[in-house]
Amino acid sequence: MNTVFIAGHARLPSGMAAKSVYETLTITAEIDKRYGVIVMASCTLATEHGRQFVHQLLKGHSLQDGISSPADLLKTHYLGKAGNALVSALHDLYRQYEHYREKQV
Repeated sequence: MNTVFIAGHARLPSGMAAKSVYETLTITAEIDKRYGVIVMASCTLATEHGRQFVHQLLKGHSLQDGISSPADLLKTHYLGKAGNALVSALHDLYRQYEHYREKQV
């Protein structure tokens, strides 16, 4: 298999629909092992539309280039209550990816 599955987590703000189901927001990503490219991404937002939107924002970004570009896209284009939690979960996912890469060397 040429991909790995990595998850990042962050606390959800109060008053969100997803908070009634989850205490934390999770972003998951299938990542190409060689180039670090996000092949597919998902998250625990309450609506399918929100989950698909996050997937479209993150798909195609290489984590080998860092996390600032996809994080900026989330900050600019996702204007819901979960925006900060999404960015935090993405940073956590990136930390997990870096940990994975360190173990591969």
